[in-house]
Amino acid sequence: MVASLGLIGPASPAAAVTQAATPGTELYVSKKHCVPLDTDGSMAKPFCSITAAALVAQPGQTVLVQPGIYPERVHFPRSGTEEAPITFRAVNGPDGEVYVGSYQNTEVSDTVFDLWRVHDIVLQGFYVGAWGSGDTVVVDGSSRITLDGLSVRNYLDAKALVRITGESRDVTVSRSFLAFYGGSAGVAVDPGVTGTVVTGNAFRDSRLVVADAPGTVVTGNTIVTRCDVGVLVTGASTGVSLRNNIVQAAAGATNAPTRCATPSAATAITVSAGSTPGTVVDHNLIDPTGGGAPYDWAGTAHASLAAFQAASGQGGHDIVARAWIDGSASTSFGWYWPTPASPAIDSADAAAPGALGTDLLRNPHADLPDVANTGTGAGYHDRGAVEYVGTGSVAGQSFRRTVGGSPLEVAATVTPKLPYPTDGPGGTVAVKFSDERFWRVGNDASVTHTFRRAGPVSVSAWVNYLGFRKADRAVVAAAGDINVGQLSTAVGALYQPVDPTRVLDTRAAIGVPTRTPVPGNSEIELAIPGIGGVPAADITAVVLNVTATQPTTAGFLTVYPAGTPLPNASSVNFVAKETVPNLVTVPMSNGKIRVRNTGSGTVHVVADLQGWYGASGSGLKTLAPTRVLDTRAGTAGPFPANSTRQLDLSGSLPPGATAAILNVTVTKPTANGVLKVFPAGAAVPVASNLNFVTGQTIPNLVIVPVVAGKVSIHNASSGTTHVVADLAGFYGSAAAGATDGYVPLGPQRIVDTRQSIGLEGRTSAGQLNPAERVALVPASQRTGCPGGCPAATAAVLNLTVSRPSAAGVLTVYPETGTAPPTASNVNFVAGETAANLAIVRTGTAMKVGAYHQSSGWTDLIVDQAGYFIAPAS
Repeated sequence: MVASLGLIGPASPAAAVTQAATPGTELYVSKKHCVPLDTDGSMAKPFCSITAAALVAQPGQTVLVQPGIYPERVHFPRSGTEEAPITFRAVNGPDGEVYVGSYQNTEVSDTVFDLWRVHDIVLQGFYVGAWGSGDTVVVDGSSRITLDGLSVRNYLDAKALVRITGESRDVTVSRSFLAFYGGSAGVAVDPGVTGTVVTGNAFRDSRLVVADAPGTVVTGNTIVTRCDVGVLVTGASTGVSLRNNIVQAAAGATNAPTRCATPSAATAITVSAGSTPGTVVDHNLIDPTGGGAPYDWAGTAHASLAAFQAASGQGGHDIVARAWIDGSASTSFGWYWPTPASPAIDSADAAAPGALGTDLLRNPHADLPDVANTGTGAGYHDRGAVEYVGTGSVAGQSFRRTVGGSPLEVAATVTPKLPYPTDGPGGTVAVKFSDERFWRVGNDASVTHTFRRAGPVSVSAWVNYLGFRKADRAVVAAAGDINVGQLSTAVGALYQPVDPTRVLDTRAAIGVPTRTPVPGNSEIELAIPGIGGVPAADITAVVLNVTATQPTTAGFLTVYPAGTPLPNASSVNFVAKETVPNLVTVPMSNGKIRVRNTGSGTVHVVADLQGWYGASGSGLKTLAPTRVLDTRAGTAGPFPANSTRQLDLSGSLPPGATAAILNVTVTKPTANGVLKVFPAGAAVPVASNLNFVTGQTIPNLVIVPVVAGKVSIHNASSGTTHVVADLAGFYGSAAAGATDGYVPLGPQRIVDTRQSIGLEGRTSAGQLNPAERVALVPASQRTGCPGGCPAATAAVLNLTVSRPSAAGVLTVYPETGTAPPTASNVNFVAGETAANLAIVRTGTAMKVGAYHQSSGWTDLIVDQAGYFIAPAS
C-alpha cells in the first residue's frame, strides 16, 4: 500500500529543487545524463546538445559541456557583453573529453562552430572535428571572441581549421591544437580583420596565414609542418608581431626531423614586402633540418639567421638550431613539448605582446636551475606553446568544513607540486563532491562547496599536468595524471522546530486516501515535497512523533527514508490493542519516507511533525540528564483531568534557547488519555506526544519550542496523572552555547544483546543483568569516514527493551565513569517490549553509558538514527 502526503507549507518551483549551481550562472549539457523533453539546463536536468544551450544562454552564463560525443553543427545566435561574456566550456576531465562534430563513427561536414555577427563569446576545451572542404571553425563579422584550448581537425582538404573573417576584431586563438593533414591553414586571418592574437597554440601539418590583417600578434606557438611554410604573412599586414614561436618545417617524425625533398617549400617564416613596415620578428626558434630557408623577408629568402638580421634588422634574439621538441600529436588533443636539450628552454621574451600566464597545458613558467636564463623580462620563460616543467606530483590535500560559514559548507584543497621554481601554481585540478553529478575542472587548488543535506560527505580529486588532454605516449616532460582519491568528512544540520502538526492519520484519511489501517508486512509512503517553502532536497531529516494505535497483533513500525533498503531497525514497538507513541528522527533521501508495519495484523499510524533539520536554524547543546519536573514529589500534585500547566525551564535554559529536549513520562494515570507538550501560550494542538491507559507508566522523548523559557503540558484525559520530565538538552543560538549540528544515519542497529553484539566491556554475553551498567559506542565512531569523521558530541538512539523478566527503568547518559543520573529513558514492565528515543551526550572516548535499573534480566536493542558534531574550528 503506497500513500502520498501533500505538501507541508507553500509549494516551491521545480528549479529550486535541482542541484544546479547559482541559478542564472551555470548551464549544463550532458548527452549521457539528459532526458529529452525534460531539460532545463540544470545539473539535474542538463541539455542534450550544445545547440540547445546556445539558444538560451545569457550574458554572464557559463555553459558546462560534459564529456561525450556531440555530432552537431553549432551556430551561436546570442552575444554576451564585454563585462559578462557567454562562456562555453568543455569539461574535459577524469571521465573523458568533449567531442563535437566528426569523431569516430560520426561525420559532420564543413563548419562545426559558426560565430557570425556575435560578440563576447568564449569557447574553451572542445575537440572540433569535420569532414569537408569548408572551414571547421569560423568567426565572421564578430568581436571579442576567444577560442581557447580547442583541438581542431579536418580530415579532408579543407580551407582552414579556424578562419577569422568578415572584418572581425579582437579575436584570440590560444592554447589550441590545430591539425590539418592537408598542409593548409590551421589559422587563417583574413583581410580587414584587426586585433587578432594567436598565442600558445600547437600547429600540426598546418600553417598560420595572415592576409591583409594589420596588427596581428603571433606569440609562443609551436608550428610543425610537413615541409611546408610555417608562418605566411601576405598583403599589407603591417605591424605584425612574431615572437617566442618555434617553427619546424621538416620531413620525418617530430623528434627526428629530416631534410625535405623540396627544401624551397619549407620556409619557416615568410613576410611580404607590404607587411614589413612595423612588423617585429624576435625570440623565435627555427629548426633548419628541413633544409628550407628560415626566413623569406620582403620577397628575399635568407638561408641563415645572420643574413636575415643584416637585411631586416629583425631577429636579434632568434635562434636557428635543432629545436629538440617531441610530440603527442596523433591523439585527439595533441601538443609538442621541448626536451631538456632544447634551446627553447628559459630563453623567451616574457614581456612579448600576447604572452600567456600559463602554457598550452595550463602549467606555469618554470625556472630550470641548470639552464641559464637568457630570455628577457623574467628570463626563464620557454619559447613555443609548452613550458618544460618536469614531472608533477601532489604536495598535499585536505577536505575540511569551513569555519564561520554555512554548517554544510566544505573546502577541498589539493596542492599540486612541480620540481622547479615557478611563477604560479601548476597542474589542472578536478574535484567531484559526493552530492554532485559532474566534475569541476580548473586551476583552483581550493574549492568550496555547500552540500544541500547533512551527513557523511566526500570529494574525489585528481591532479593532471596535461590539462586532462589524452596522450598516446607515456613519456612526456610534463607527465602527470594523479588520482588523489576520495577524501571524506561529515557536515551537520541545524534544527527548525515547528508547532506540532498532524501530517498522517490513517484513521481519518489524513495523508492517505482511505481510513483503512496499514496491513501486516506492508508499507505506506509519505511524500514531503517541502516544509514552509523549503524544498525536500534541502531537508536533511524530519522529526516525527509516530503513534501506533489499534494494532490487532504484536509487531513494530520501521520508519526510514524512501529509496533506501529496509533497515534492520525498529521505531515503534507495540502489542495487540495497545497505543504506543515514539519520537522518530528520519533522514530524507528523495522527499519521501516509508512506514513499514512488521507484524501479521493491521495497525493504524499517526504522525505529528515536530521539526526538521537543514542548513539554517538552531544548534544543539546537550546536557547531563536533569529532572526538571516530578509531580509525585511536589505539592501541586498530579495533573487534573483536561488541564494545562506551564513548565518553567528558564532556570535551566539560557535566553537563546529555542526548543527543549525533554524525556516526558506519564505515570499512575487514573483514566485513559493523551498528553500534549507544546509552546507556552499556544492553543492546545491536535497533535499528541504520549498516549496512555489507566495505571500505565510510559515515556516519550519530546522536542518542544520554548517561549520565554516555558512550555505547556496538557492532560487530555478524564482522570488525573502524574508527569515526570527530564531535561536532556536544548536547541538554540550559538550565543547560548547551542552549536552542534546533526548528522543522519540509517537508522542503523548498533546493539542487540539477543545476538551478543555491540556492547563493550561485558563479562558475559546475552541479556543485561540486574543493575548492570554497560557502554555503547555510537556507529559514527565505529564505522566513521575513510578520512576521519568529526567526533560525535551526542547520539540519537532508539532504545528498545525486550523480554524483561521484571519491571524496571533504563537510563542512558554520558559515560564518564561516574554514577548514573537520576533520570529515566525507558520504563518497562515484565514481559513487555518498550522503546523510546534518546538524544544523549557522549562521554569519555565518545561513549554512552546505559544503566539497567531492574531486579530482573532484559534484552537491549539500540538503533542509531544519527549523531551530532561540534562546528568547525
